[in-house]
Amino acid sequence: MPATASEIPVALAVDIGGTKVDAALVGADGRIVPGSRHRAPTGAGQRPETFSIAIASVCEQATDAAGVAHRLVGVGVGTAGPLLGDGTHVSPLNMPGIRDLPLVPTVERFAGGTRVRVALDGTCIALAEARFGALRGVRNGIAMVVSTGIGGGIIADGRVIRGDAGNAGHVGQAWVRQPSPDDPVAATVEAVASGPGTVRWAIAHGWTGADGLALAADYRAGHPVAVQAVHRSADAVGQAIASFGALLDVTTVAIGGGFSRVADDYLPLVEAAAHRTAVLPAAREVRVVPAELGDDAPLVGAALLAFDD
Repeated sequence: MPATASEIPVALAVDIGGTKVDAALVGADGRIVPGSRHRAPTGAGQRPETFSIAIASVCEQATDAAGVAHRLVGVGVGTAGPLLGDGTHVSPLNMPGIRDLPLVPTVERFAGGTRVRVALDGTCIALAEARFGALRGVRNGIAMVVSTGIGGGIIADGRVIRGDAGNAGHVGQAWVRQPSPDDPVAATVEAVASGPGTVRWAIAHGWTGADGLALAADYRAGHPVAVQAVHRSADAVGQAIASFGALLDVTTVAIGGGFSRVADDYLPLVEAAAHRTAVLPAAREVRVVPAELGDDAPLVGAALLAFDD
């Protein structure tokens, strides 16, 4: 039946992470339809069967929220990577029980005959921040998430770069020199600077807290190991950004994610480290700014995959 003038086009957006899967209906303006957002836990112990059930469950709940005023234009899926094959299969590194899982068959029964599009979650975040958030008007920039892991997406010459298999933007897998004299080895920026990596380092150096929230509290209280741990994380992220600045000639990096809020001055610390470790003059001018869309960014960007098809 043809759409009526009163119908609002929406996309079914799905965000697949290492600890949860979200689904919601999202309009072309980036707004999530009230009551349509639903979540189910995932986790390292997932198997293909349980994983598919979790995704289908939230998709069904989200589409049930669509009333007669909504018209589905497509399905967009953002997922932790890497993507495999033709870019529609996923093998999340933090879910070893799932390898080469086809995503399209799990969600296409909710598509109502429309197309299904799949991209990395970092790609979706970059799409969302470029359209509606901190990277509006930026021709060359990066969206980064510093949280349980570190990921992101790349904007080059005004376009979000996806790569041959859709895996461009794995910024957390860049290698950095650990930024303190007693850590003279190289590791990925995710291993050094993520929330769990920073907490592990702090505990190994005598801190007695348990998690990132406790680390944030002790940082504010001036606990010396907590301060050193947070600075170590920010230094590593800044070091990576200095490299990205040289490689991609970016002007702006928008950072979000829970661990980026571990300290009020975390982003200034990151920017200072990026400028301090940059080799090329242009890389010393990179701006580090807070992401604007928060936890909505992956879903909003996933929806844009469908709208921009």
